[in-house]
Formats: sequence, structure tokens, C-alpha cells
Amino acid sequence: MNKQPLHIRKGLYVLALATGVSACSVPKHITTPPAVAIPETTVTDTLDIKSFAQVFNDPHLKSLIDTAMAANFDLQAASQRVIVAQSQLRMAKNAWLPTVNGVISAGADRYGDYTLNGVGNYDTNLSPNIDKDQRIPTSPTPEFFVGFRSSWEIDLWGKVRAQKDASLNRYLASTEGRRLLSTQVVAGVATMYYDLVALDHELKIIHRNIGLQEAAVATVEVQKAGGRATELAVQQFKAQLLSTKALENNIKQQIVATENQLNALLGRLPQPIQRTVDTTNSIPPAIHKGIPVTTLLRRPDIQQAERNLAATQADVKAARAAFFPSLTVTPYAGFNAFKAGLLFQPASIAWGALGGLTTPIFNQKQLQSQFNINKAEAMTAFYRYQQTIVDGYAEVSSVISKVENEQATWQLKSEEVAVLRDAVSTSNLLFTTGYANYLEVITAQKSVLEAELTLVTTRRNVYQGMITLYRSLGGN
Repeated sequence: MNKQPLHIRKGLYVLALATGVSACSVPKHITTPPAVAIPETTVTDTLDIKSFAQVFNDPHLKSLIDTAMAANFDLQAASQRVIVAQSQLRMAKNAWLPTVNGVISAGADRYGDYTLNGVGNYDTNLSPNIDKDQRIPTSPTPEFFVGFRSSWEIDLWGKVRAQKDASLNRYLASTEGRRLLSTQVVAGVATMYYDLVALDHELKIIHRNIGLQEAAVATVEVQKAGGRATELAVQQFKAQLLSTKALENNIKQQIVATENQLNALLGRLPQPIQRTVDTTNSIPPAIHKGIPVTTLLRRPDIQQAERNLAATQADVKAARAAFFPSLTVTPYAGFNAFKAGLLFQPASIAWGALGGLTTPIFNQKQLQSQFNINKAEAMTAFYRYQQTIVDGYAEVSSVISKVENEQATWQLKSEEVAVLRDAVSTSNLLFTTGYANYLEVITAQKSVLEAELTLVTTRRNVYQGMITLYRSLGGN
């Protein structure tokens, strides 16, 4: 059995020792604390998705949502981030392939007389075993190469595979981020649309009350002329009328401001917003309390946090694999000659390959620091993922409770408005017959105006609650 030279064996022993020392310093796999226990369902019932139909079936609202999805600048920017992540994923997928470069090179070297190449070239030219084409030019010696050079790092420990997994999950996280933004944009458009509908309704209520108050002013002026009312009564009725007209201007300004905000969300300059005239004054039907966990976990923010967690965990695997030796193969093939005229001769064909095993020795602290960074980022992503789940449960629970309470409040307020409208008719009748004073009429008119505006606000809160629930469920 042939033994290798002593210096080669020593070199192999040193390399093996260094590899062993490097392997001993490899950190352990990351471990995370116990995750939040997720129940199968929030309650035994399930959510009635049909409850959203009355909210999003408005044709004008649908048109506005389509415009926002096509022209919103934040969504367009998010689409570009998805393209960036997709390109990074393509790069990571091809990282395991060898790099192959076409090479055309020319150079020259002036070797010293007391160097290995200098002596060797001189001695070779004196040999009787070579012909004239094989004589090496000197002072300087040219070098020509046309061919291919390659480099390939063998993924022994899964480092490249882990980097690909990280890029894949970041790409998926970017798509979930765009879906999250899309849901927020839809919810924003719907919220401002129903704000405008509510403001239109409030304006109608104010106009109707202005008409009632103007009739009351005319009545009290007639009674004053007949000596049945005082100037104070006339002043009180006129003051109430002026206050209501001032409220009308406030509502008009809110409409303009809301339209401008909605147009900005649609990615366009200010212009009128078409909307359906509200004549029903109804609210969406009641919803069931139960929400399937699978629906909640499809929220884009939860999906995004989960993908980011997977990406950071893959980063930890790649950082851990960096502690192990890496095997690199560098082959080449082409035409190589020291005379340009001989470059493309069959005898100039050359090829070769070099395999090298490298292991980190003196940069262990840098690798350990990078591993600690990736580990901390993975733990941060884990805690953020858990908090996102908890926040999602809390948000949905609060929104469902809000919708139910606002629906109950709307029912009570509807009854209150009906009673106060009758009270206004009664007070006017009693005032004209002398059985009530003007303060009772003013109080009745003020109360019904406040109650009607509160009813509109309550109805708007119901719609906003349904829109928030839609967003909280990730648009599902």
C-alpha cells in the first residue's frame, strides 16, 4: 500500500483538526417557547358571510372599489415590492447551479531568470523533443485563453436550500402584505362611502327640520301679531332656526372633506363622488357570533407574520450551516496557448478542474455574531406572530360585540325618533291652541333633531362595524 508523502499527511491532519474544531463550535438549533393555544372555534356557531351582502352590493361602491384597486398608489407600490421579492426568489432558486462564464483573455508575464517559470521556460526551449511551434516566447511570455470557466459550491449542509426557503417565504409574505393592503383599501373606501351616505342623510334631516322650524317661526310671528305670543318667543324660534342652518354648513363641509379623502384613496384629484340615495334607513341583518378559526387564521397579517417567521427561521439554518466546511469545484475548458496563431489548433484544447474544501477558522466570532443576529430576528418574528394572532382574536371579538350593540341601539333609537316626531306634532298642536308654551315646542323640535342625527350616526356605526369585521377577517 502506497503511503502519501509526510507533508501531505500533515496537511490533511491539520485540515481535519481545523474542521473538527469548527464543527465543535457550531451552535445548536433554535428552539421557540410554546405557541399560543388556538381553539378549534371561537364558539359553536359560525359566521354568516351573507351579512356582508347588504354592505358591499351597492353599485356605486363597487365601482369605487374597482377604481381604488387599479389606481391606488400604495397598492401599486406594494405590487412593485412583490416583484422585487419574486426576483429575489428566482435568484435564490438558481443559487445552487454552477456559475459558467465565457472567457476571452490575453496577458503577458515577464518571469525572472531565477524563478521556476523563468528557468523552466528557458530549459524547455533547449529541449530537442519540441518543435518550433512549441517553443515558448520569452520577455515577456504571452498567454491567450478562449473558453469557459465555472465555479460550483456543493450544498453539503443545506445552506443554499435554507436561503431559497427564506426567499420563498419572503415572497409569500410580500403577497400577503399586498393582500392586507388591498383589504385595508377596500375597507377604507367602503367606510368613507358610507360616511358620505350618512352625511347625505343628515343633510336631509336638517333640511326637513329647517322647514319645520321655518313654519314654527311663521306661526309664532302670526301669534305675536294677534297678541298671543311675545317677541321673546319669536327670537327663540329664530335663534333655533339659525343654529340649524349653521349646522347645515358644517355638514356640507364634512361632505367636501370626505369626498377629497376618498378621491385621494382612489388615486385621483378631487371630484364629486356618485352615491346611492338612501331611502330605506335599514341596517344589515344580525350576524352570528361564531367565527371558524380557519377563517381567522387566513387574515393576511397573520399569514404575513407566519411567512416572515418561516423566513427568519430559514435564515438561522443558513447561518448555522456557514460554520461547516464548504466544497467548491472550479472546472474550466477551452483553447489555451502562448501564441495567438496557435490558439484554435486542436492541440491547444485544455481543460481542468479544481476541488477545494474550505472551513472557517479565524472568522468564528463573525459567524457567531451573524447567527445571534438571525436567531434574535427569528425570535422577534415568533413573538410578533403570536401577538398578531392574539390581536386578531381580540379585534374580531370586539367588532362583533360592537355591531351587536349598535344594532340594538339603532332599534331603540328608531323607536325614540318615532316618539319624538309625535311629540313635535303634539307640541305644535298644543301651542296653536294655547295649551303649551313656545319653550316646549322648541325643546321638542331640538330633541327630535338630535335623536334623528344620533340615529343616523348609529346606523353608520353599524355599517362601519360590518366593514371593520370584513377587514378583521382579512376580506374573507
